[in-house]
Amino acid sequence: MSRLRVFADFHNADVEGRLRLNCIGTIEDLASQSIELQDGQLLTFYSEDLEVDGVVKYSHEESMWVAVIDWNEIRQVEDLAIQAKS
Repeated sequence: MSRLRVFADFHNADVEGRLRLNCIGTIEDLASQSIELQDGQLLTFYSEDLEVDGVVKYSHEESMWVAVIDWNEIRQVEDLAIQAKS
């Protein structure tokens, strides 16, 4: 089952390495897909040719939604397309 894909700026991480979900591309993707963020929600986050699966969490310290990701699990999207053809 594929997860919903939402834009995230991989350069906009907090001190804990979580992606901040407050950039305009993220907000536009959430609105266009009618996604309402919830703690524990599983989504795929992408930026240009990269993507990674993550878990949504509310950061009370920064008063915003963030995504907990494993930075070692970031994939190149073009690599996925090549694998699918094999």
